[in-house]
Amino acid sequence: MRPITLALAAVAFSSLAFAQTPPAPPKKIPAPGITLTDAERVELATGAAALRRDIDMLARELAGDAKLAALLPDVEIFHKAVAWTLADDTFYSAKEISYARTLLAKGGERVAQLRTKQTPWLEARGLILRGHRSKLDSSVQPYGLVVPTELDLAKPTPAMVWLLGRGEKRTELAFLAEREAGPPQLTPKGVITIVPYGRFCNATKFAGEVDVFEALAAVRAQYRIDAQRLAVAGFSMGGGSAWHLATHFPGLWCAASPGAGFAETPIFTKAGAPGKEVRPVWEQLLWRQYEGTGISGNLFNVPTLAYAGEIDGQKEASDLMEAAMAKEGLKLERFIGPKTGHSYHAETKIELTKRFEELITRGRDLNPREIWFQTYTLRYPESAWVRIEGVSRSWEFTEVRATQHDNLMIDVRTKNVEAISFPGVNATTVVLDGVELRPANGELNFHREKDAWRAGPATGLRKSPGLTGPVDDAFMEPFLFVRPSGKPLNAEVGAWIESELTTACRLWRDVFRGEAPVKSDRALTEADIANHNLILWGDPSSNTVLAKIIAQLPIKWDAKELAFRGKTYAATNHAPILVFPNPLNPRRYVVLNSGLDFRADGYGNNAFQTPKLPDWAIVDLRTPPGPRWPGKIVDAGFFDESWK
Repeated sequence: MRPITLALAAVAFSSLAFAQTPPAPPKKIPAPGITLTDAERVELATGAAALRRDIDMLARELAGDAKLAALLPDVEIFHKAVAWTLADDTFYSAKEISYARTLLAKGGERVAQLRTKQTPWLEARGLILRGHRSKLDSSVQPYGLVVPTELDLAKPTPAMVWLLGRGEKRTELAFLAEREAGPPQLTPKGVITIVPYGRFCNATKFAGEVDVFEALAAVRAQYRIDAQRLAVAGFSMGGGSAWHLATHFPGLWCAASPGAGFAETPIFTKAGAPGKEVRPVWEQLLWRQYEGTGISGNLFNVPTLAYAGEIDGQKEASDLMEAAMAKEGLKLERFIGPKTGHSYHAETKIELTKRFEELITRGRDLNPREIWFQTYTLRYPESAWVRIEGVSRSWEFTEVRATQHDNLMIDVRTKNVEAISFPGVNATTVVLDGVELRPANGELNFHREKDAWRAGPATGLRKSPGLTGPVDDAFMEPFLFVRPSGKPLNAEVGAWIESELTTACRLWRDVFRGEAPVKSDRALTEADIANHNLILWGDPSSNTVLAKIIAQLPIKWDAKELAFRGKTYAATNHAPILVFPNPLNPRRYVVLNSGLDFRADGYGNNAFQTPKLPDWAIVDLRTPPGPRWPGKIVDAGFFDESWK
């Protein structure tokens, strides 16, 4: 087991009464803007409403043309940018007010073009504004493209994902203005540059991470992107994003270039400094979800060019990653701007860009002979042709080192792995930790049984990719808030649930720039159950869906008592938070009474946008919900790998 960064031994999982003094309420982000005149507000509101009507009419007209209907987000981004900026009062200058008029005109122009089946922006070169509809919440999210004039788009084209630094005033409107103002700080030649919005300020965590891959998928649907020459880069918060995506998705990139940023949580946030609140043991374990230092061996398969200014405090990320990689026998290639703070040094950037272009031109091997892959969670289970299907213990260091040989044999060494597969590999023999195995039915799936490797996939209910916990993992796939329609067990629990639902919806809108989908329990359909993680708000009395499945969950809950894991609590002032495979659809989650749980941390510091609760928690409602916690957490922990 790799050591946890802070001293955890003093804190036990069970029976932990975590008392704390709530910090100051979170600041408003995006920050409040200037005051519009009545005339300006009426003008923009009228224009936005008219554009919305035109878009809705166009959607009806295109209902029979799936190809053109899929381009509606390319129009809707203009409406959302103006409508949300108006609703949130986040105009920051007279220039932005003027730009809103421009966006409404651009939206109207694209409506007219789509209506006549014209799509000139798909063939355009230079700076292009695009949009996609997210699978998570059906929201429209913008992204930008830089398409060089010299590219032959008939051929497979290299691409780079550029990740933005933190901008607390970067509304959708401000983002579109930036994307039209010029290319990003690092723009290799001969490469399509994709700039995701990333759902605002989150360093590509949670919905921000999903946004990157949804934007990438949208681009791949329109352009012939060369899978061998896909790179990732970013600066500041975007550097943190690049460290995250390079280390957690090593089978995807031909090269990475993180600029500054951060690569782990406790050191960057000074979580262990004197006077700082000691975070509970489960939260410290969950920092590993976005830790790059602990899985630095993944960069064996990703050539990485780290940049930092010589006197930039965020040079620390490169220092930490260099040291972590050295322990793995790897060398980090670094570029340091002399006497430079938090910016690119002009001459150093030229050198960096040249080297980056060399790596992109070289590309990556789609079927590498050797793979090193490390993870702490099955949220990130794979690299190229190696996929971990199960582990002995989640949140512990997990590793696979695998080599393909010319005689159709794969030699594999593992740590903490219970089930594994090798998709796309042509092999007749797999040597797993010294045990020679043959594939069963031609499938390269293997699992441990009584401490011995066997051919075939693991069976039964167990944690697996997409069903790993913790609570926040449910928000990485399409989800649906299911609101109770009945009378709660008692008024105190009912009031707490309503308050928490309101808080969850507000956080999703503020931090991830979408409307959390909400539906009544009595309106739930079979399609909803099949396609969504269900976030059930309420109790067995108020929520009919929860009442239907409560007997199949590891909890007993009535008007008097809440019983869980051998303990009982007064139901009048306690409530559960829980993530578990949905008994109505075990391929999806059910969550009880929780949205994303980082709350205030999500507003103030994207490095602290990490999971705050494990798989389950019991909340004492006698402590009012605060900016960090939904009440007093009297017990919390993880289910084992069999969800027990």
